[in-house]
Amino acid sequence: MRITYLFILLNIFVFSGCKDQKLHLTKIEGKQITITDSLGGNSEIEAYIKPFKDRIEKDLDSVLAYSADTYTKKDGEYNTAIGNFMADAVYSESNPIFKSRTGKDIDMVLLNHGGIRSILSKGNVSKRTAFGLMPFENSIVVVALKGEQVDSIMHYLSRGKRAHPVSGIKLTLDKDDNILEAKVNGKSIEKDKTYYVATNDYLYSGGDNMTFFKTNDSLYVLDYKIRNALIDKFMKLDTINPVIDDRFTQIK
Repeated sequence: MRITYLFILLNIFVFSGCKDQKLHLTKIEGKQITITDSLGGNSEIEAYIKPFKDRIEKDLDSVLAYSADTYTKKDGEYNTAIGNFMADAVYSESNPIFKSRTGKDIDMVLLNHGGIRSILSKGNVSKRTAFGLMPFENSIVVVALKGEQVDSIMHYLSRGKRAHPVSGIKLTLDKDDNILEAKVNGKSIEKDKTYYVATNDYLYSGGDNMTFFKTNDSLYVLDYKIRNALIDKFMKLDTINPVIDDRFTQIK
């Protein structure tokens, strides 16, 4: 690995002959000094940080739960077990926070398929597992949307036909990819009703072309990372065994 440092060389012209000398910057020059991996480490620094590093490693590897099987985001066509687990975890862990601040409940959750960055392997589950699944610093936000915008979400999902993690919805397509059924919390979508949709700050900003979030009534920033929601969920469970269900399906 080659690391380049930029050293700033300052040429200063000193005006003399006055009672107070004045310094003036006349030129800035850059020079590259290349350092290779042949440079040895600093044993004193390494010894100083070792206790902190060991403590972090131990915390990351402490067992929180057990995964009954190996789950990946490729397991299902329209919804996956791992995606369902993540979306449900965001709901269960963030809804109490949202309700305590607003007195309202989250109606649905929408995350993105690409945000699942690793598999959930069979065996012990730790904080390191959560960092593997969600290495990004994405935080949970709740967006107040009218039914018309929620309809836009359903059409986005139907067109994309991708297993984006969702919770709180029931979306069924016919064999021609038309929406046969679209419900939130078991009820048909009402055009003028306000729905509270939990997502992440990346998607709220238009990531994955989810532009429907920008037409909203209110935005609630929970200051709660998706990764932390996963860790909190792990800590509450003994065994993790999510399933593929009927929240988003197509009739063939």
